Amino acid sequence: QVQLVESGGGLVQAGDSLRLSCAASGRTFSFNAMGWFRQAPGKEREFVAAISWSGASTYYADSVKGRFTISRDNAKNTVYLQMNSLKPEDTAVYYCAAARLGLITTITNEYEYWGQGTQVTVSS
Repeated sequence: QVQLVESGGGLVQAGDSLRLSCAASGRTFSFNAMGWFRQAPGKEREFVAAISWSGASTYYADSVKGRFTISRDNAKNTVYLQMNSLKPEDTAVYYCAAARLGLITTITNEYEYWGQGTQVTVSS
């Protein structure tokens, strides 16, 4: 059974940092691009960041560029999202996802597997 399990969410203050982890099991995702998405209450799920299968390429939403960093450790089958300088508007449920292919994509439908999400709440 393939699973993506996110962890590391929590309640923090504006300006703080959090590091999200996404551990995959059931198969290797070393050849798949991985992404992070988020969904705030009453809003559509939106793309946050993605990383290519090798980790050589990354891509970020404009809203998080310069503050968030995506990385991966293929030996551990794990993807990370380092979030710095958090803002109240970053409050959302954050989801990890594995793409069907190895190249970066921002399109939700091109992701095959999804985690259950982890809540990030940033207070002002």
